[in-house]
Amino acid sequence: MDKILQFLQELTENNNREWFNDNRKRYEESKEKIIFLTDVLINEIGEFDPTVRGVSAKDCMFRIFKDVRFSKDKLPYKTNFGSFIAKGGRKSTSPGYYFHIEPKQSFVGGGIYMPQAEPLKAIRNYMAEHTPEFLDIIEDESFKEIFPEMYDHKLKTAPKGFPKDHEFTNILRYKSFVFSSSIDNQKITGDVFINRAVQAFEQLHKVNAFLSKALEN
Repeated sequence: MDKILQFLQELTENNNREWFNDNRKRYEESKEKIIFLTDVLINEIGEFDPTVRGVSAKDCMFRIFKDVRFSKDKLPYKTNFGSFIAKGGRKSTSPGYYFHIEPKQSFVGGGIYMPQAEPLKAIRNYMAEHTPEFLDIIEDESFKEIFPEMYDHKLKTAPKGFPKDHEFTNILRYKSFVFSSSIDNQKITGDVFINRAVQAFEQLHKVNAFLSKALEN
């Protein structure tokens, strides 16, 4: 992983097509290592979450090339590698598992990010009736040790269709149900990364199973 982090660090300092083309071989080597890592994690996650079995690692990995057509930031490349492991790969609308490799900003996490109106409504309706079950998951000591809090992305008030004085308004206001846990460079470059990621994903599976049940109702 040292070479991947070094490549990304230099890309951050030289985010232009000329440098990238001169270092394309390094990019391809890094990409293949991330695909391999993704495949390993798919197999490990599949031991406790059968929904990811058979998913293609290439379908999970995000492209490094940015779409700058509608962005003020015209730098052509992302400065990270990442994969979203879920049925359907990176384009999936299902809850899943994500890992992000970037110098000094690496993390693992997952859940469901910014679902469309209908699935979000389904989650909120299910959540309104099963909030204690969800809270038992995310407030468990083993879970909180890895994921101290949920991504703070929510409405300012109760969502439409729910009373403002609902007992669990604070949870229902969320627009995403996402958790993340940072990993320092030393753990990225060492042999402990896969174990650390799998440990985190096994805890996160409880959340994803809850969200999947909500989407089925």
